[in-house]
Amino acid sequence: MIDFLARGGVLVIPIVLCSVLALAIFLERTVRFAVLRRRGRNVAERVVILVREGRWEEARRTAEGSRSPMGRVLAQALEVAGADRETVETVLVHGIEEEVRDLSRYLQALATIGNIAPILGLLGTVLGMIKAFMAIQELGGKVDASILAGGIWEAMLTTALGLSVALPVIVAHSYLASQVDRYEARLQRGAVRYLKSLAVSSGD
Repeated sequence: MIDFLARGGVLVIPIVLCSVLALAIFLERTVRFAVLRRRGRNVAERVVILVREGRWEEARRTAEGSRSPMGRVLAQALEVAGADRETVETVLVHGIEEEVRDLSRYLQALATIGNIAPILGLLGTVLGMIKAFMAIQELGGKVDASILAGGIWEAMLTTALGLSVALPVIVAHSYLASQVDRYEARLQRGAVRYLKSLAVSSGD
């Protein structure tokens, strides 16, 4: 297998490295999302109940103790619980944006890999074709068809490899981006529930 890939030329190396990096990013993000789902389970509901009962300090400890995005967002909001509604909303929005940026970490790198992998493959094919035709010129055009075909398939190997890396990377990026969107929606729902609990606790 290694000998087969080596025929594709020097650009096979960065393409393979791209695939390894993409796999590492996908696994890291997948594990992180799974951990965060367990940590943040029902934290918004617990905090809302405590806020409605006026147990502010316990609500803050519950939010911080969850070690989850939702918990961190609510903990920031609880720090300004006595402020006006506009201030609380600003803190919630800012907190959600910070958490979404953290959840989206490395996704841009994954998208970049999906874009450059086929380009690297195409570049490898072009370079391989140039070498093949230079060899033909050196031989005065007297080249056996089988030799020419062999040079062409070796040149096209990098394009096939680049596409085979790009396709799963694009799918992986779409999946992770959907997970981020889903988590962002969950954070927004939790923030809305918290704001409603403030209205109830204040008697509005």
